[in-house]
Amino acid sequence: MPANQLAVVTGASTGIGLELARCCAQAGFNLVIAADEPQIERVAVDLRRHGGSVEPVEADLATTEGVDKLCAAVGDRPIDALLANAGIGLGKAFLDQDFARVKHLIDTNITGTLYLIHRVGNEMLRRNAGRILITGSIAGFMPGSFQAAYNASKAFLDSFSFALREELRDSGVTVTCLMPGATETEFFRRADMMDTKVGTDKKDGAYDVAKVGFDAMMRGESDVVAGMKNKIQTTVANVTPNEMLAKQHRKMAEPGTARS
Repeated sequence: MPANQLAVVTGASTGIGLELARCCAQAGFNLVIAADEPQIERVAVDLRRHGGSVEPVEADLATTEGVDKLCAAVGDRPIDALLANAGIGLGKAFLDQDFARVKHLIDTNITGTLYLIHRVGNEMLRRNAGRILITGSIAGFMPGSFQAAYNASKAFLDSFSFALREELRDSGVTVTCLMPGATETEFFRRADMMDTKVGTDKKDGAYDVAKVGFDAMMRGESDVVAGMKNKIQTTVANVTPNEMLAKQHRKMAEPGTARS
């Protein structure tokens, strides 16, 4: 079915985004892939091995200008699948963080993501067809001590995805939320969290996580938690007081908790 259909994948230069793009390419989608680093060009070369067209766009999706640049690259082509994956993390205590980095996290994870979904979603709704995958996180289920802004941003996306799906219930547009746990990517290094337990513990493989999300999107499911351990964790989080969850998160994310 996806042959010659178009998928747009953001945050596609590394990690889950790269593997989501790979899943799309393997399924026969043509691709427009975006990231805020030049590495996106090399990723495009690699993904073209699967036979479809792959157009890279280097753009800062934390800005409206960056999202506009991505949309301009797509032009008037219908987007059959939007995989809104671009996101960044930030470790350490909130009051110790550079607020410019906090703002960039919010602009990337929330503002830019919503602006892109608003633009693409309207085009999908006019055609009454399309799939949207939003990369949320199981982090959205718990107050993130020493990752406070990040976890809050993912709680926003988790909630937003369910609300948008309900609004589009009677249309031909589906919304799926992928909620991974800690995944083997560049995330923790870039978030300056390699001195934490969560940063150094064993993690899920990025391709496995992406495949779970891609398959759920293709089936039109509302949400999927990647990995049995993470499913158990979210179930427990739903019945645990937030104060207790915040204390538990400290044990994973506080600087100095890394495994020796």
